[in-house]
Amino acid sequence: MQATEDLKLIVDGKRLDGRALDELRPTKIKAGVLNRAEGSAYVEMGNTKVIAGVYGPREVHPRHLQKSDTAILRCKYTMAPFSVDDRKRPGPDRRSTEISMVIANAIAPVINLAEFPKRGIDIFIEVLQADASTRVAGLNAASVALADAGIEMKDLVSSVSVGKIDGEIVLDVAGVEDCFGDTDIPVAFLPRTDEITLLQIDGNLSLAEFEKSLSLAKKGAKEIYSMQINALKERYSHDRIIE
Repeated sequence: MQATEDLKLIVDGKRLDGRALDELRPTKIKAGVLNRAEGSAYVEMGNTKVIAGVYGPREVHPRHLQKSDTAILRCKYTMAPFSVDDRKRPGPDRRSTEISMVIANAIAPVINLAEFPKRGIDIFIEVLQADASTRVAGLNAASVALADAGIEMKDLVSSVSVGKIDGEIVLDVAGVEDCFGDTDIPVAFLPRTDEITLLQIDGNLSLAEFEKSLSLAKKGAKEIYSMQINALKERYSHDRIIE
């Protein structure tokens, strides 16, 4: 690969993968991919591939973790050892623990946890292949999996990344852009109200660039939302589990 200072991420108005600045990677969403989970989903965003399973509401063990007036929402995000070029060491690490918490906090506002006192809802997210924006792909998968489980939600959560590369704001950051870009911003919305449930910024932006980033993220999230809805419609129009 070229030296970092010589690497151009935008050439003649196009990114290295041929996309326009405001274009999502090819995205695929399927609901109901696991037959032993209450709900599940598979998401591909470019070369990032993620699967999510939801279990519950169910009894919480150990029992001292139960809450008398609400359910507890637990999320576990992990990356398979083969998901990256350099084999990842199995087991939890600081990054996966942080992302697990971020995803749980982004999803909690759409669920009426008070409806399930003393119960637990568990979300398991596994990254099968990583090429940047894994937390937003995991969040999109988890949202569809919760809906597939029949858990009442006031909206789906739709998430996408935006970034700054070669001085331009772009939608849906891919691998090389994540490595050599200037800024990465994962964002999650409740599309019906435009409420933001996740916003992280790694890098620097001017106020104008930040406002442009949010506008572009909202556009991308609306596109993701449409795909999530279509995945759930397809799942239940066929009334079957995808093996």
